[in-house]
Amino acid sequence: MFDLSAIGIGYGSLLMLGSMILLLLTGMQLAFVTALVALIFAIGWFGVGALPLITSRLYSFVGDYVFLAVPMFVLMAALLDRSGIARDLFDAMKVFGRKLRGGVAIQTLLVAVVLASMSGVIGGETVLLGILALPQMLRLGYNRKLAIGTTCAGGALGTMLPPSIVLIIYGLTASVSIGDLFKAAFLPAFILAFAYMAYVLILCRIHPEYAPLPSAEELAADEDVNYFKALLFPLLTVMMVLGSIYTGIASVTEASALGVVGILISAAIRGELNFAMLKDSAKATMSTCGMIIWIGIGATALVGVYNLMGGIDFVEEIILSLSGGSVMGTIMIMMVILLVLGMFLDWVGVALLTMPIFVPIITGLGLDPIWFGVVFCLNMQVSFLSPPFGPAAFYLKSVAPKDISLGEIFSSLLPFIGMQIAVLALVIFFPELALWWK
Repeated sequence: MFDLSAIGIGYGSLLMLGSMILLLLTGMQLAFVTALVALIFAIGWFGVGALPLITSRLYSFVGDYVFLAVPMFVLMAALLDRSGIARDLFDAMKVFGRKLRGGVAIQTLLVAVVLASMSGVIGGETVLLGILALPQMLRLGYNRKLAIGTTCAGGALGTMLPPSIVLIIYGLTASVSIGDLFKAAFLPAFILAFAYMAYVLILCRIHPEYAPLPSAEELAADEDVNYFKALLFPLLTVMMVLGSIYTGIASVTEASALGVVGILISAAIRGELNFAMLKDSAKATMSTCGMIIWIGIGATALVGVYNLMGGIDFVEEIILSLSGGSVMGTIMIMMVILLVLGMFLDWVGVALLTMPIFVPIITGLGLDPIWFGVVFCLNMQVSFLSPPFGPAAFYLKSVAPKDISLGEIFSSLLPFIGMQIAVLALVIFFPELALWWK
């Protein structure tokens, strides 16, 4: 058999990257591409004897106790998607913007914050807001790009707000406290949400025609909403999940289970809990978690093989040489790599492929990996909205009116991408925004 180690780590890295690109172009899923490339290079570089090392690495990844939080939070999102809790929450949030120009857009962003604080998964939130908020804003005569952008960007806030699944996967990959990551992401996430709200209010003040005020009849109809009932269950669930984590009463994994119990009790009290709902939610959870686990297995195997090849030291030397040894230059190079990868790959793959390489470099430079986790999460926020494969745009397209094209969605998201990059720059240059709690 040909000995791949003879070509050296430089050419080996290029060959590994080229193999991945070629296999991805065939339409093969990322999880199987990374696993296949890892297998070929493990045998070709080290021989069959290296395979037990790879399998032990995989076992440590999938056997991590904290990983149990992922299916729990995904199940919370699935249950919310199939119950009327989110719909009633949207109706109740009218109290915050009934007579405010741009109030429905602000209401949409507030609902997005609450939903993100309950589940940490963007797919369900974007679809829910696309069903609830977008048609209402269009019916009221809101500017199309403002309505589309607010709905899509708001739905993607689950990437940043605890209990974000992105933060959980980063914590697992970087071996840092997920509770600390949640604390660190709290302030930057709210800065981003308030930036969206400020943009909506300023734009609607400059262009009043972008957000007509509701009629007297619509305002009168809002009086029939039971605000207490609609807000009680979601806010109690948020308090159960985040409150138990921040106060130290429960670990992240335990808090995720508490959240599921809270949603189930809420659905039962509302008379919405039934076998069909549980079955659909379980199937959706298994589908999402299966995708995450398979990508995780492939990426973990690939990074493990590359590490054994000496690839991590090789990448570190390249990044540090390109940056001239500058700390800020190194961070900027990493940000560009993450932004480019995020445009084409799923965030799970980006996290599991890059973080085992980037985090040791960050810690070697004396920087805080908790802070870098927030920076990474903000970077993934940008990737969720960025063309050509921004997943949030595709989620919204699946439920948007047929006359709204994917191109219109992406063009509507440009101001929000700009705000994301601005907040990312703020956290990079002012790490205290993420480390305020230390």
